[in-house]
Amino acid sequence: LLSEIKMEKEFLPVGREVAGVVLEIGKKVSSFQAYDEVVGILPLDSKESGLCEVIVVHEHYLVHKPEKVSWLEAVGTIRDGVRAYTALHYLSYISPEKTVLVMDGASPFGTIAIQLTQHRGAKVISTVYSLEDKQYLERLSPPLARIIDESNGKYDLTESCLEETGGLGVDIILDAGVRLYSKENETTSQQLLPHKHDIIMLLSVGGHWVTTEENLQLDPPDSHCLFLKGATVSFLNEESSYIRILEDIMEKLSSGVFRPRVDEPVPLYEAKVSMEMVQKNQARKRQVVQL
Repeated sequence: LLSEIKMEKEFLPVGREVAGVVLEIGKKVSSFQAYDEVVGILPLDSKESGLCEVIVVHEHYLVHKPEKVSWLEAVGTIRDGVRAYTALHYLSYISPEKTVLVMDGASPFGTIAIQLTQHRGAKVISTVYSLEDKQYLERLSPPLARIIDESNGKYDLTESCLEETGGLGVDIILDAGVRLYSKENETTSQQLLPHKHDIIMLLSVGGHWVTTEENLQLDPPDSHCLFLKGATVSFLNEESSYIRILEDIMEKLSSGVFRPRVDEPVPLYEAKVSMEMVQKNQARKRQVVQL
């Protein structure tokens, strides 16, 4: 992403979701005082690294951390919270009585998206790819409308969703990537993903498909099917950030609406191992480094 927007550099600061205590403020700062507990996301062009004991950051990138919210939960929720809000409120229009399909619902992002959907009164269907993830989602309260276990190929995604919605289709779909070609041409990890045709078939009339697939290619028949349904496709770029969203995320975290899926914090000397796990998609929980 940095190279595409001509911001590529030799060294890149890492750890952009931060939480800590304000040590000092500049003369023009109006939102915070020294010793305030804050949480925020450093901008894409930040020269500061969150893996430092002290950083300099503009007040517009921070919000107050509620007193009863832990540091671990605060910093482990904000990125997924921003993505979920962007997907469900800005790229689609969630409301009560709607049905939302959250792919890979036991992921850190999927967990927050499910809870935000249920908080808005909508019904949730989710997919999982392992028994452990299925058991995790079964423990969530309130319960999901349906959990579709795709680890063994036993369940048909399209058939299950249409059955749950009485054949009307799903109003909002949040994917976790899609297959663009036949299974023979995809990697093993991609073969578990739904095909783009399946997603389009699942959409209801006027439905919204929010995709994380940046290289999505729609052929004329795909576009024609979307046209007939009056459906939309939106791209979820997690670099979209709004302070008012961060404030609402902290409020919901404080009131118990959100319960993030966060791993135990790791010390700084293990940060490299955690980063490698994240880059290889081996981390099933949000990784937090504690200084």
